[in-house]
Amino acid sequence: METRSFTRAANGLNIPRATATHAIQQLETRLGVRLLERTTRQVRPTLDGQAFYERCVDVLSELEAAEASLQPTVANPQGRLRVDMPSVHATHIVLPRIDDFRRRYPGIELVLGSGERLVDLVGEGVDCTIRAGTPDDSTLVARRLAAMPQVICASPDYLAQAGTPRHPDELANHQAVKFFSSGGATDDSFDLIIDGEAQEFTAGGWISVNDAGSYAACALRGCGLIQVPRYHVEEALGEGRLVEVLSEWPSPELPVSALYPHRRHLSPRVRVFVDWISEIYEEKFGAHLVSASGVTEEFSEEG
Repeated sequence: METRSFTRAANGLNIPRATATHAIQQLETRLGVRLLERTTRQVRPTLDGQAFYERCVDVLSELEAAEASLQPTVANPQGRLRVDMPSVHATHIVLPRIDDFRRRYPGIELVLGSGERLVDLVGEGVDCTIRAGTPDDSTLVARRLAAMPQVICASPDYLAQAGTPRHPDELANHQAVKFFSSGGATDDSFDLIIDGEAQEFTAGGWISVNDAGSYAACALRGCGLIQVPRYHVEEALGEGRLVEVLSEWPSPELPVSALYPHRRHLSPRVRVFVDWISEIYEEKFGAHLVSASGVTEEFSEEG
């Protein structure tokens, strides 16, 4: 289910492909339903297969929690942990400290996916995801990790050609590097706090990207203005390769949260990872305890 391939699944389990195929065939025969649709190009779940998989994930999670409650290994959890996060968070924040996580929890096999796509945690078997912005999925439990300061900036070459905006209203005469999400929505606006309230200002633009690395790269090449968490461009700002503009009007801070599916018992692997990554974000951005509106706070189900 998670690899969408008998070959990759078998390789991950160190068993022959034929053994994996036979195991699924036996399961389908016993249940009397088809769980997976096989084609020459891919393996995908049937509706029954998807529903059965999701129930099995919950059952295994409950079993793991029951076993962990009786063992002294809760502080040293074992097994595979699947995590997804934006690539820029992985490279700039998490991976530079990942050796510390390994030293603390040598029994965890970490499977880290990175990109800008919003993953389906339950459908794709992901245990936890890191997302920037205000979470709006009430089916997930969220723990706010940080509120990241943002900055509007551009390259010296762009500002030399287009001029430096002196007031937010002048943004309408400038070019923005646009950012489009996996859902297809394109953002070409800038948010600034005016008289204590966040206001939106739009700009033009001729290029759109869907990756944080490409977003900054376009700004460095003079493609237009960007609004981005300061940590991402701190080095470029310090070296003068990017220049902050409109600093008299602060940008709203960008929240970042760890999210995972609702379950009555939280996996020890997820718990220690969220605790660890909370420390990482707190060290970089400072403590942040304000809850996300409309989203359940971390561990709230357990008090």
